[in-house]
Amino acid sequence: MHRSPTAEAEVAAELEAVRPALGARYAAALPGARAAVLTRLWRALVHEPLPWIERREVSRGPGEPGAESSVRLRDGRRLHGPRADPYATAAYVTDVRLAGVAYDDPARLMTELGVPHGAAFAAELGHSVASLALSRAGQEPGHALLADRRAWPVADWEWEQRVVDGHPYHPNCRTRPGFSVAEQLAYGPEHRPSVQLGLLPVPAGECLVSGAWPEHLRDGGRLLIPVHPWQAAHVLKRSCAEGVVAHPLMSLRTLALPDGPHVKTALSTRLTSSVRDISIGSIAASATLSAFAESLAPRTDGLLHMTRTLGAATADSPDLAAVLRESPREYGAPGEHVVPVAALAGTELLASAAWLARFARLSLAVGLRLLELGVALEAHGQNLLVVLSASGAPLRLVYRDLADIRVSPARLARHGVPLPDGLPARILTDDVTALRRKLFGSLVAGALAATAGSRPALRAALETAVRDLPRTPDLVALCENPLPTKALTLMRLSPGTPGDQWALLPNPLRTDAN
Repeated sequence: MHRSPTAEAEVAAELEAVRPALGARYAAALPGARAAVLTRLWRALVHEPLPWIERREVSRGPGEPGAESSVRLRDGRRLHGPRADPYATAAYVTDVRLAGVAYDDPARLMTELGVPHGAAFAAELGHSVASLALSRAGQEPGHALLADRRAWPVADWEWEQRVVDGHPYHPNCRTRPGFSVAEQLAYGPEHRPSVQLGLLPVPAGECLVSGAWPEHLRDGGRLLIPVHPWQAAHVLKRSCAEGVVAHPLMSLRTLALPDGPHVKTALSTRLTSSVRDISIGSIAASATLSAFAESLAPRTDGLLHMTRTLGAATADSPDLAAVLRESPREYGAPGEHVVPVAALAGTELLASAAWLARFARLSLAVGLRLLELGVALEAHGQNLLVVLSASGAPLRLVYRDLADIRVSPARLARHGVPLPDGLPARILTDDVTALRRKLFGSLVAGALAATAGSRPALRAALETAVRDLPRTPDLVALCENPLPTKALTLMRLSPGTPGDQWALLPNPLRTDAN
């Protein structure tokens, strides 16, 4: 086996200095973390349109014992590994063979591939493995098991902090560049810390405000903008007055405040794929976009709620901005649970094919209804939440974070829905491919696939879910065409190409799809 110990050793050394009691658990978690990241990387190598890959093949038929995927590179070398299920979430790849040599370390494999921009990506993979092992090391025994609903979390942030492994399909599922081990332990939601936000006073005349900025975040003629402590130390390089103690949610930069609302702070570092600042344009449009989304919710017959943006402010900089919005918990009645889809893993619900089918039908009914109206949600497992009854039945959905939806003026007009002035130009499109990619890639190839955990389980849930949905052109495309998903590895290996890039996955509803 070949592996690169650099990132792993660096984290081990830092951990010995700041939290030595976790050292043995971290070391024990490393093999599983390598397999988890390698599984995600192998998925990309088999399914993404990487320019240095010439051909892919599958030995034996789908589902046959010992079936393998093989990849031929343009330089003639071959990769061999287990048959890649693009919807699997279990870490089933323990090694991949390149030119006959086995690699269990994704960073070392990427280095040996020798492809353009591969060295930088290999470093990211090494940090992803190390950070994932650190995240797993910090969990108490039995953390993943929630078989008894009486043990389910009560606070919304407790559900969020159950998501330990990060993105279910991105090899950079836990990459946190710029964060020391001490900072990961202090700010990473899976480590369950409380975070002391700073408050930075800025003259109101120098700020752009959208919506109603609350009085308790004002000081005379100044706005008090909540600042993440990492941002204050590393980007703003300024001290801030002590603010409230809050609980980080799964996006890390968004935190639950003690009085209920959530605050999204600027965090100018790249987590997974994107730099997490808050653009001035998104602040300017936030109130309009929130009101527009709220007006659409009744068209789903009460099956969807949109969390409202309460206020947003920026000191004319994406590095110093904050957005306050409702907690999704506002839309759960007493006795109900409001759960991010990404946090469902470990509950007994996912063992039930009937539950998965019911949840898939609810999600598709809402998503396709809004798509027909002209709004494509980015309904991945972080943005999409499900309201569960006391018995665990899926009742309604809650959607949050409108920054990356897509809106079709033509479809809205066809249904008599006014297009508000002031929506960002980048979210407006009548391109049917772009609209379907946004919804299908996030909801079906993302939230539903990760919830199902495998292609057979996803297929079974979808087959039941689509039977009595309106046969719109969008549903036909979902059932008959390859399923779009973001080509996450291709995007990391294409630093000069802006925007999303896409891969097409075998349609789980088609038996003839490879």
